[in-house]
Amino acid sequence: MAFPVDLRRCRSLGLAGTAVLALGGETAGALPVRDLPAPASVQAALGLVGVYFGVVLLTAAWLLLGGLVRGPEPPTPRALLLVLAVWAAPLLLAPPLFSRDVYSYLAQGAMVHAHMDVYGQGPARLGGPLADEVAPVWRHTGAPYGPAFLAPAAALAGLTRGELPAGLLGMRLMALLGVALMAVTLPRLARHSGADPAAALWLGALNPLVLLHLVAGAHNDALMLGLLGLGLVAARGRRPAVGALLVTLAALIKAPAALGLLAVVALQVRSGRRPLPAFLTTAAAAAATTVAATAVAGTGYGWIAALDTSVSPRNWALTSLLGRATGALLSRLGSGLAPLAVPAWHLLGLTATAVAVLLTWLRLRPRPVYALGLSLLAVAVFGPAIRPWYVLWGLFLIAAAAPSTSVRHRVAALAGVLALAVLPSGGPAGLGQLVLAVSGGALGVVVLWQAHQASRVPVPGRTA
Repeated sequence: MAFPVDLRRCRSLGLAGTAVLALGGETAGALPVRDLPAPASVQAALGLVGVYFGVVLLTAAWLLLGGLVRGPEPPTPRALLLVLAVWAAPLLLAPPLFSRDVYSYLAQGAMVHAHMDVYGQGPARLGGPLADEVAPVWRHTGAPYGPAFLAPAAALAGLTRGELPAGLLGMRLMALLGVALMAVTLPRLARHSGADPAAALWLGALNPLVLLHLVAGAHNDALMLGLLGLGLVAARGRRPAVGALLVTLAALIKAPAALGLLAVVALQVRSGRRPLPAFLTTAAAAAATTVAATAVAGTGYGWIAALDTSVSPRNWALTSLLGRATGALLSRLGSGLAPLAVPAWHLLGLTATAVAVLLTWLRLRPRPVYALGLSLLAVAVFGPAIRPWYVLWGLFLIAAAAPSTSVRHRVAALAGVLALAVLPSGGPAGLGQLVLAVSGGALGVVVLWQAHQASRVPVPGRTA
């Protein structure tokens, strides 16, 4: 007898995963400083085991759901949207998970609300409880985000008056809005690209990285991707200026989305418009949106100079790792070039990114959404800074426009691996924490295996 899989079981298994994950996060998540348990406490250990147990259950539910999506009677997009809502529900009131970035968002919003220079000064300048919650590595660095994010962050700061629970809930609701926009636009982009809408939703909105980092982590990448998707939907119709406006707003949250303007131009050309008018319309709309958003936010243009803020000294991006290894080798050899190793590798990475983006667009000009997805994935992989959720920049659009099932399988495998890459506290991993995390994941595998074995036991009076 085969392992019984249907939509209801997938929905229930994923719900169990996110519920256990949220419960474990109460003691092992990126908690406010005053609520942090002792690192060696029993509560923290059980919470860490529970989080990884939940991650394994969620990932298994997602993979099983992928089998249904590829089956002869796939679930409808509406049914998949319901699954997404059910899986996300336990995370709504959970503490921040897998990153402390949301505290940086709140502190930076409070700085803008207080008319402080958020680009020239770090949250330490703000002082007080909010600054204490920011990860130490970011307390003295400016914000790398544009006015389209800092304006609503400042409004939230004024609305919540620095109250941490209300601020965290507000940031999560903003992230949920972004995820909702992603989920709404994915089927439309998929139909336009000749892809399966259900498969696009499964890979682009229901995958564990979205739930763990965009919902539970409340990252502003969700709002960036939601606006980017909405802009591409508008651009492929008769509203190219609206599309350019929305894509520019996405870029004014996080800069990589600016590559979406290439897709806006390409979509207009594909619909029969001449290249020069398409370019001029897009450029004019982008410029006007940038000026207006900056004026409304009152932040100035300092975000342009602060774009390298996310490159922390111990970043584990490929070029950073190679740079540090090269620098260590040069130091051992007594070379004075050691300090140049990391900048040199970062420059090589940026060059590789530019080449990859150029080749992608030359080859895939007739498929602008897919070209944009591959370009954003190249930015995440070869750029000087990387986090697991950065992969979602490209994965979101690859899900909507992937030309084959094999491409989706490769991207899904990457998402599954990266779902296990960060501790729920968002901090560095010690040996003891790694052992607990592996134990929690192994426990999840054992429970799933036992369920599989139990399903194979024949029931009296029923044939297999």
